[in-house]
Amino acid sequence: MPQPQMDQPLANYIGRLAPSPTGLLHLGHARTFWIASERARTANGKLYLRDEDLDHQRSRPEFAAAMREDLLWLGITWDDELRQSDRLLLYRAAAEQLVTSGLAYKCLCSRKDLQAATQAPHEDTDEPVYNGRCRANAAERTFDPHSSYRLRVPDGERIAFADARCGPQSFLAGCDASADFGDFLIWRKDSLPSYQLACVVDDAAMQITEVVRGADLLRSTARQILVQRALGLATPQYYHCDLMRDATGTRLAKRYDALSLRALRESGLSPDQIRARF
Repeated sequence: MPQPQMDQPLANYIGRLAPSPTGLLHLGHARTFWIASERARTANGKLYLRDEDLDHQRSRPEFAAAMREDLLWLGITWDDELRQSDRLLLYRAAAEQLVTSGLAYKCLCSRKDLQAATQAPHEDTDEPVYNGRCRANAAERTFDPHSSYRLRVPDGERIAFADARCGPQSFLAGCDASADFGDFLIWRKDSLPSYQLACVVDDAAMQITEVVRGADLLRSTARQILVQRALGLATPQYYHCDLMRDATGTRLAKRYDALSLRALRESGLSPDQIRARF
């Protein structure tokens, strides 16, 4: 596999690792986090660990401990860390701001439609384009933390950004079939933020200058840029890594325990041997 492009990171660099404790980290996670670590080190910058533990059904303390142990074993260190479950008031304040300003509206759609909103969407699980059927609720500007809310995207607007790894990117927002994405969830009726909202709020609060993550989240970046604009927040730079895949071409996922860092460690591989696979 060719080595990842490592162009010069920004001055005054602040990056982050953002694992979720819903399973063991696999080789693809390790590669992305190693790139993030190296970009921070090359820039003589700071690197933070953000424990994205908002998925209460799947997050486990043993996975949180394992991800820290495995990252340290691989040679990745960080300057400080935080947990998203400690920051719910920040997310609620941001959601309330969007609702009271008329930029987000209550969504009354089924639980099935809303179920995956806490997790980062991927190329093979991205939510379908929403048809805007609850947009009429935008006139109601009182925030109810026990309801679901969607950001109203600008119909027909193209969101463009330059990615440090993948180059120029462009995505179309709207409610018709030609759009890359429609109105997306920012708040769930179980009083939790969506992945998109929590990520934006945290990146801004941590003053992140560059987000390093997998290329399956390019479309999420376009969504997050819209949330940043709606909240009046700065947009960081982005570096989306190529995805690691198995022999069949399938993107690595946490269900592939044989390629977890823990399993590879236990098989006798050293950190240098792991990094050689990147």
